[in-house]
Amino acid sequence: MTITPPALSVFEALESEVRSYCRSWPAVFDRAQGSRMYDEDGHTYLDFFAGAGALNYGHNNPVLKRALIDYIERDGVTHGLDMGTTAKRAFLEAFQNVVLRPRDLPYKVMFPGPTGTNAVEAALKLARKVKGREAIVSFTNAFHGMSLGSLAVTGNAFKRAGAGIPLVHGTPMPFDHYLDDQVPDFLWFERLLADQGSGLNTPAAVIVETVQGEGGINVARPEWLRGLAALCERHDMLLIVDDIQMGCGRTGAFFSFEEAGITPDIVTLSKSIGGYGLPMSLTLFRPELDVWEPGEHNGTFRGNNPSFVTAAAALDAYWTDGQMEKQTLARGEQAEEALRAICAEHPEPGARYRGRGLVWGLEFADKDRASAVSRRAFELGLLIETSGPEGEVVKLLPALTISPEELDEGLRILARAVRETA
Repeated sequence: MTITPPALSVFEALESEVRSYCRSWPAVFDRAQGSRMYDEDGHTYLDFFAGAGALNYGHNNPVLKRALIDYIERDGVTHGLDMGTTAKRAFLEAFQNVVLRPRDLPYKVMFPGPTGTNAVEAALKLARKVKGREAIVSFTNAFHGMSLGSLAVTGNAFKRAGAGIPLVHGTPMPFDHYLDDQVPDFLWFERLLADQGSGLNTPAAVIVETVQGEGGINVARPEWLRGLAALCERHDMLLIVDDIQMGCGRTGAFFSFEEAGITPDIVTLSKSIGGYGLPMSLTLFRPELDVWEPGEHNGTFRGNNPSFVTAAAALDAYWTDGQMEKQTLARGEQAEEALRAICAEHPEPGARYRGRGLVWGLEFADKDRASAVSRRAFELGLLIETSGPEGEVVKLLPALTISPEELDEGLRILARAVRETA
């Protein structure tokens, strides 16, 4: 289809230059439903972005929308800080019964604020408070948020430079496969911990993503994650898993670390935990780590009750019978098959793929190619973004509720975009 970029005068004149996604997708979107978005000129787009992972259940999911409308129409509490409300109680009960108990996870639940970086900041602060140490270890190509604490454990040089001040008390270590499997896992990390002359202060915690989304869809092996958990236990460090983008079923199981059989000390959730795309985040931790004083960490919008309503509805609708995990894994196999065919059509130095569940990356040797593919895909009616330190990876993040037909349609558009930008 032919798309005429709309007049964006009010955006260009009034909105900050910091805006980004709108530059890649020059349209004014008007409505959305399921896996499709519609602009004001009537063009239709298949969404393989899903609000950067905040829309695992699609746009305006009818089940969640009904629960939200009913709550609003009966004048349910909208803003409640950390007061007890019926909406919060219903969510906590659903989370305990549907998510925590079946997995034998003992976590306490903290509402730190509405965004992912709030959850990470709370996790880092709590780890330091519990251990009485300031150092945190993160990993190459990690992304944990844009506030200063989260940014200090983020790898991307461009994002780090935006801080404007030194980012301290964070030390990066090689993520899985970073050294091309030429060095035994954690050799450098273990050596630094054991050597009194290494200059590494004993860390309070290690923070890790099981799949690095913004870092380029880098997938950690289950055995690597198990090795990391064992290393943390040996050296009295807390293990924090950042499941903000990869949790809530993105990789198949509700938590992305389940496949590895580990139980982190602290877990952060956001994005799709609210179900409907409404702001919400959680910091989960073992009960013995709950050393907070009342009000020691808070936030005005940590009691977003409409989010509690849609979150509880999502758990009830999609996580009580095990079908969502099976469906996601099946859709993942469908995506992998299509990506394998694309890479076979464009052998090295063409493309290679990697991923889990319904998060996949298509990496190009020509680092400008991913952006070209994304642009062409948009022209063809598909929304996909790029990731990786140099934007060299096309990132596929469709809704978990996408139909097999819609997924196939998007994958065919992607294949065409790759072909036409060769």
